[in-house]
Amino acid sequence: MALKAAFIFIAPNADPAIHRSTVETEAVTLISVGVSSYEGAVETAKKLVDEGVGAFELCGGFGHRGTAMISEAVKGKAAVGVVRFDSHPGLENKSGDDIF
Repeated sequence: MALKAAFIFIAPNADPAIHRSTVETEAVTLISVGVSSYEGAVETAKKLVDEGVGAFELCGGFGHRGTAMISEAVKGKAAVGVVRFDSHPGLENKSGDDIF
């Protein structure tokens, strides 16, 4: 059975209904989706779990608080990993915790 995974990135004005793509291989289906807030990320993660996603990787824009929110939202349903930047170069060298 192939792994169904999702990469969630956070950026101003990102809309998960528009900023979404899927890459499929024999072993992995990877959904990449953009959100504009931690709250939007939580809702998106819950919907993705309903679609069968079993693993998430969060972009470096998610700070500790944002990561914790996603982890709690999908607890027991999916694994959560993160790319870590203390200061993200795409977010004016700030953590998502300072912005979102």
